[in-house]
Amino acid sequence: MSKTVLIADDEKNMRWILDKNLGEWGFKTLLAENGEEALNLFMEADPDLAILDLRMPVLDGLTVLSRIRSINERFPVIIITAHGDTNSAVKAMKLGAVDYISKPFVMEELKLTIMRALNVGELNQEIEFLRSEVAGETTIIGQSKKMRAVFELIEQVADTPATVLITGESGTGKELIAGAIHQGSSRSSKPYVRINCGAIPDNLMESELFGYEKGAFTGADKRKPGRFDRAQGGTIFLDEIGELSPGLQVKLLRVLQEREFERVGGVETIKADVRVIAATNRDLQQLVEEGKFREDLLYRLKVIHIHVPPLRERKEDIPLLIEFFIKKYSRELNRNNLTLDDDVTRFLMRYDFPGNIREMENVIERAVILSRDGRMTLASLPRDILKNSMTPRKDIFTLPEEGVLLDHVEESLVRQALAKTNGNQTQAAQLLGITRYALKYRMEKYNIK
Repeated sequence: MSKTVLIADDEKNMRWILDKNLGEWGFKTLLAENGEEALNLFMEADPDLAILDLRMPVLDGLTVLSRIRSINERFPVIIITAHGDTNSAVKAMKLGAVDYISKPFVMEELKLTIMRALNVGELNQEIEFLRSEVAGETTIIGQSKKMRAVFELIEQVADTPATVLITGESGTGKELIAGAIHQGSSRSSKPYVRINCGAIPDNLMESELFGYEKGAFTGADKRKPGRFDRAQGGTIFLDEIGELSPGLQVKLLRVLQEREFERVGGVETIKADVRVIAATNRDLQQLVEEGKFREDLLYRLKVIHIHVPPLRERKEDIPLLIEFFIKKYSRELNRNNLTLDDDVTRFLMRYDFPGNIREMENVIERAVILSRDGRMTLASLPRDILKNSMTPRKDIFTLPEEGVLLDHVEESLVRQALAKTNGNQTQAAQLLGITRYALKYRMEKYNIK
């Protein structure tokens, strides 16, 4: 897919020259004649690179750069400065510009500067990708603020003995977070044993976890080690921990408190040198209040609590995920040089993905399979996620005869959304159909605290 470059310069001739040359070099371009327009395009169009003139009306280049960095600290920006304006160039580099170029400049020099800046951007993206890579698994990808916080927490707790509880909706990648914790620990060379607590019947779960001795029950003709036996020295991952029966909750609590257990039908106490990581998509606190989950066990499990956000709360990660899954399935299905229509990305950015990453992967795999003539279009997407967008929307507002000031309407809607969600910016942004970063920009614009 060709890269998109945002060009912001108040000189019409300069915009025309840059647009013409970048188009010849194979780039898509977005043009802005002032700083405010540049910020709007940055948030709404998701470009790959920005070229900002230092001196522009409304907002100057340094202000735009500063606001871009507050939204995405890894986004590559090139600043255009006047000849000899080294002080401003230094300020720009300190604010996070990847490079600057002074007027007048040779176009080939600009092209090299752009290529270097894009390489920096791709390297930063690769860093995020590697941080999210889990023992060969690569479904968890993200560079949003929420996902960076998750990655940082993994790094902090991985090489500790602490028990970890991972929460989040189905399809968010909790099992991959667990794998990342194990791989980042000193136990990584030891066993990593996984068990789904909701997939095994209650009457078999105890022997599955702790094993049994010969003669413990009919058919037990030999000793069988359990999952805790097999995980000695390593890590056990208890997925869907909220499904564990009350009786087994008591036994697991003992393992966490005393670091020991007995096999079914046995009298020997076995020391458990095992790190426990648990995960659930259920509200364990609510289960505690309903008397279905032990409160003391919850406290033991959540020594460290990692919440994996749903995809609708980190929509800035969607383009990165789309690109990753397209590359993955284009390679697997031998669909080389596949291009993506812009309206597909725009549609997927608006879609909430109730099935999260797992649903997105299925959507993209299907779209790659059904793409025609090397193009992925809206027709390649599943009908069930398209049908809502095809339903005509009634006008929400009727424009009065005397007209309105658009800024006043926008400010009023932002304030209403924040009031309706008690100041929760993520939920307010969802009500308005914009990203959280776009909401934050409008809050700054209208001085909304």
